[in-house]
Amino acid sequence: MMPIRRVRGILFRHVSLGLTGLLFLGPFVWLFLTSVKSEQEIFAIPTVWWPESLQWSNYASAVGQIPFVRYTWNTLFICLLSATGQFLSSPLVAYGFSRISFKGRNTLFFIMMATMILPFQVTMVPVYVMFNQMEMLDTYWPLILPNFFGSAFYIFLLRQFFLGIPYELTESAKMDGASEFRIYWQLILPLSRPALYTVALFTFLHAWGDFLGPLIYLNDPDKWTLSVGLRAFIGEYKVSWGLLMAASTLFTVPIIVLYFFVQRQFIQGITLTGFK
Repeated sequence: MMPIRRVRGILFRHVSLGLTGLLFLGPFVWLFLTSVKSEQEIFAIPTVWWPESLQWSNYASAVGQIPFVRYTWNTLFICLLSATGQFLSSPLVAYGFSRISFKGRNTLFFIMMATMILPFQVTMVPVYVMFNQMEMLDTYWPLILPNFFGSAFYIFLLRQFFLGIPYELTESAKMDGASEFRIYWQLILPLSRPALYTVALFTFLHAWGDFLGPLIYLNDPDKWTLSVGLRAFIGEYKVSWGLLMAASTLFTVPIIVLYFFVQRQFIQGITLTGFK
């Protein structure tokens, strides 16, 4: 039998984690409950915590008021291509910084890391001018193309993971005549699946929730993403809160489902455990 002190410690940790989970779950629960309330119940004083009649019609009205399916497809298209771009570029650069020795490697790495200091608002105007000169405005290219050149944060994340893989494995592969690309593709990448899942998830989440990018570059309403399309529920003099909360709930659910599918790989990747 386990000591009483250890049982109390385990129970305390589980209760603490459970309460913390409920705390973070609270906003989503409030979002969902608001989405099934009537307009009167949303603004009622005192607060109506549970609606008398669940207004499921808010969801049908929200989906019907905007081209929800089209916006969802547009968003998925951008997310999938963005994740693909990061998968092709960031691991390749991270492999060079972690497994290949060359003159000036550390200097180039520090310069790359320094770019993380610059906020998006600083580079927003020159990048917009660049895409304007390339005649790519009102297309998905400004939202997708930068991902094919890697991201400093994802390169750093993958580099740290690659450094945890024993060098003896790559040295043995080189002795067997394997090229650098074969080592990278057939050895390093399969061992780095948790980190790759983490990068893909982060990229997908960023592209899914990005509002400023589509707002700047997309003018055609048929090309809008869900984050921009939700503005349709905010009028000049009135906000359809019930419909907005219903659409926001539908906007959030895919992210929760995606996380449940990849949570194990995500946790392994973010802790940077490396090779075991």
